[in-house]
Amino acid sequence: MISRLLCAIVISFLVTPVFSQVSGISSTNLPLVVINTKGNTIINASKIPATMKIIYNGAGQVNKPTDAGNIYSGDIGIEIRGAWSSSLPQKPYGIETRGLNGENLNVSLLGMPAENDWILLANYNDKTFMRNSLAYELSRKMGHYATRTRLVEVIIENYYKNYEGIYLLMEKIKQDKGRVDIAKLTNMDTSGDDVSGGYIFKIDYFNSSNSWQSNYRPIDHPEKMVNYVYHDPDAIELFWLQEEYLKTAVNSFESVLYSPNFKDPEKGYPAWIDVNSFLDYFIINEVARNVDGFKKSVFFFKDKDSKGGKINAGPVWDFDWAWKNI
Repeated sequence: MISRLLCAIVISFLVTPVFSQVSGISSTNLPLVVINTKGNTIINASKIPATMKIIYNGAGQVNKPTDAGNIYSGDIGIEIRGAWSSSLPQKPYGIETRGLNGENLNVSLLGMPAENDWILLANYNDKTFMRNSLAYELSRKMGHYATRTRLVEVIIENYYKNYEGIYLLMEKIKQDKGRVDIAKLTNMDTSGDDVSGGYIFKIDYFNSSNSWQSNYRPIDHPEKMVNYVYHDPDAIELFWLQEEYLKTAVNSFESVLYSPNFKDPEKGYPAWIDVNSFLDYFIINEVARNVDGFKKSVFFFKDKDSKGGKINAGPVWDFDWAWKNI
């Protein structure tokens, strides 16, 4: 079943016209993103103000940099994002769509649900332009939320126009009804059912101020440690009681997982996690041969106890090294 579904998804990518061969930045059949930084340099410490227009005249139609923005035309904040990927020649960007006064502005881009946090993911390490989109589509077919993506071409205007190449315009992983649909946690939610969700956390690059360390080391690498990172809300947004709640919940689950009765259906790991989400997470990352699937960019989320409250694996993320023989 999985192999047939995978083949169908791959074929759908291959037979769909993606972009016409064009020279330079004169035209493209892909949606075109033109960003003007108003003379400012994009950095990776904080977002700078800029403007953005997105041009898409329909399937098979030509889109030119001189066209008016008919999908979006307005203010944004933009920064370089990523850790290792930000060191590559083609930079990934984080974008926030903004209103006239600089406030967050929820908009729908290229058919994706309205929100204000977006990513322009560089494809420098993925010459197929498919690896992430393929994994996310497979996850959605299995019944889970995964970030939606659209192939685009990007121009950044400063004092002159720079053609940046083909990118994935995609949703940032965050709490939202159109994304990870869990309770919105505020800093007033500090006790009882209120404090029990919703959290998105991950295993990823970390520092001492945004993470906590697991009590258990990787079984096959006892010389290493596992650190969990607060993602949404992040460490700056969380009240200390909320940080402690999530840390205690995860530590309690791991203690049960390492106990002799770990398989007990009522007191073992099934009482703490959504088992199917973990199974599907493992399947996707193993099928994709994702070398990053278990060491970084590993997301989890937890809703309030009144809404189930179990720890879920996902959304799946970061497949630019996947689908090949590593």
